Amino acid sequence: MKKILTILVLFFNAVICFAQKKVRLIDKNATAETRALANNLYRLSEKHILFGHQHATEYGHGWRGDEGRSDVKSVTGSHPAVVGVDFSGLSGRPDIEINKEKARLRKIIADTYDRGGIATISWHFSNPASAGGFYWKDSVSAPAVKMIIPGGSHHAAYKSILQTIADLASSIKGSDGKLVPMIFRPYHEFDGWWFWWGKPYCTIDEFKTLWRFTVSYLKDSLGVHNFIYAFSPDNLFTTEAEFLERYPGDKWVDMVGMDNYGDFGRYGKYNVDSGILKLKIVSDYAKRVQKLAAFTETGLESIPNASWWTEILLKALRREKLQLAYVLVWRNDATSPTHYYAPFPGQESEKDFIKFYNDPYTLFENDLKDIYKMKRTK
Repeated sequence: MKKILTILVLFFNAVICFAQKKVRLIDKNATAETRALANNLYRLSEKHILFGHQHATEYGHGWRGDEGRSDVKSVTGSHPAVVGVDFSGLSGRPDIEINKEKARLRKIIADTYDRGGIATISWHFSNPASAGGFYWKDSVSAPAVKMIIPGGSHHAAYKSILQTIADLASSIKGSDGKLVPMIFRPYHEFDGWWFWWGKPYCTIDEFKTLWRFTVSYLKDSLGVHNFIYAFSPDNLFTTEAEFLERYPGDKWVDMVGMDNYGDFGRYGKYNVDSGILKLKIVSDYAKRVQKLAAFTETGLESIPNASWWTEILLKALRREKLQLAYVLVWRNDATSPTHYYAPFPGQESEKDFIKFYNDPYTLFENDLKDIYKMKRTK
């Protein structure tokens, strides 16, 4: 009898372990905390969505660098669950400035981890082969993708830039001494024309080669094991085939997403049904191949629609049984009176945002518990 009970216990534990492994990260050496984060995001996405805000704790509407502050916290009492930061300052500058930027980012990301929040990293990567910054500028910008992939004229320079990123990623530790997991989202909105890595400036094969080399070099050559790799085009697709046109393959991506401002009110135009269709394409693909999914960027600049949070965004997210780990809105500029995407005290959508915050479907930083520890599922 005792032996039978022991076998049943072992079987039950095996079932629990199997249930936990809903997401298998592409990095087989990913840290325990990174694996736990991925699985917890997947588990939570079955019934909830985390709210994120770009540069939330760095600056906000009319302020910059205030310790412990975010506009979201000023309105709700909680920071966003997901805080967006950017690696834009890690190249194309003097070493002394890059080192200062690394120290600044290290603190922001570690502080987010220590509070129990999550950091997602975008990369507005300044063109490594020409002037023009991260945007494409006619007669100035070089089509750098083919120049930085293996065999290209700037490949060695690109490897050096990735080394800088790896050095930073491998040095960010929480107060518990553990490496901080991060969602790394390079080359976003690649299907558009506005960035130098955009669709008009490189072939499908060149883009896939760039993605695969970047991921492989970071995890296999430079030993970065605390990244979750996110793939996020803009909203310029209507079918799964179009969404996957430049997809490098399931061996190279942990999270699929989409950036979409256009369908959710940009320039006063709404096509929410189209936006939901695209989110469903992302969510359905992720569920089928056991990847994470997210609404990686959206928002309504200046939020002139006082009920946008509950009547537009929340209703869209709750339709079609979407399974999305988080939704992130863009930044609140510190100096512009109009460039903001999250409310601040007194902004006209503040009351509706509090309703959005209080809805059981949405999760903020204060709602997260042990997001970096593996949980047993029943």
